[in-house]
Amino acid sequence: MTPQIFPDAESLGHHLARKLLNGIADARADGRRFLLGCPSGRSPKPVYDQMAALLAQAPQDISNLVLVMMDEYLVTAADGRPTNAPADAHFSCHRFARADIADQLNAALPAEWQLTEENIWFPDPDRADQYDARIEAAGGVDYFLLASGAGDGHVAFNPPNSPADGGSRIVTLAEQTRRDNLLTFPQFRDLSEVPLQGVSVGVGTIAKARAAGMILLGEGKREAFRRIIAASGYDEEWPATVIHLVAKPEILADQAAAQ
Repeated sequence: MTPQIFPDAESLGHHLARKLLNGIADARADGRRFLLGCPSGRSPKPVYDQMAALLAQAPQDISNLVLVMMDEYLVTAADGRPTNAPADAHFSCHRFARADIADQLNAALPAEWQLTEENIWFPDPDRADQYDARIEAAGGVDYFLLASGAGDGHVAFNPPNSPADGGSRIVTLAEQTRRDNLLTFPQFRDLSEVPLQGVSVGVGTIAKARAAGMILLGEGKREAFRRIIAASGYDEEWPATVIHLVAKPEILADQAAAQ
């Protein structure tokens, strides 16, 4: 797989944003929804920002868009069971999906063209194993945006040694994954504030997508870039190599990551 190299994050984001908006429009013309697999965090943000910018320039109907969110941090409820982090927490993926994706995309659109609340999906920690069935019943993910952990290659919350066919589930976060997320959410003051668990799609969930793009940005992702392009298939020691299992894969990097 030949990686696509871009001068910077903005140009990479613009490329993918135009591709995705075209896909959403094509799906609408066919009378179907467009399922977009979405991570939160730094890597995909240029894509969401550029989608919003393009929609401001040329509004289009995105009411058929479904955000299939990858994961969410879990905290312990009063009854002792794991539950979603508070929706207003700075690290909440629910907060990110609404504030950094939906609100931006909808800003320039009339109400009838907007991404709706019911089209923002998350795995339910009480029924995590049902998320895959929901995705499959809706026709499967059209395009999955992916990012790799810098230190251990985690994808979503899947740590090293995750099986290639694993489904959505509650995951104990690896220490390196938690350290990587100190950078993703800089309001964490130290490692002790990063939750110990998350609910996440599995490697197998991602692998079933019709197409996917692995986004690698910045000097901190050079090792991830090297590991992913060197792999010839899925390597359990670096779960982000799941990109090699997707039917139509893309690796997209800026020059800083690809050096």
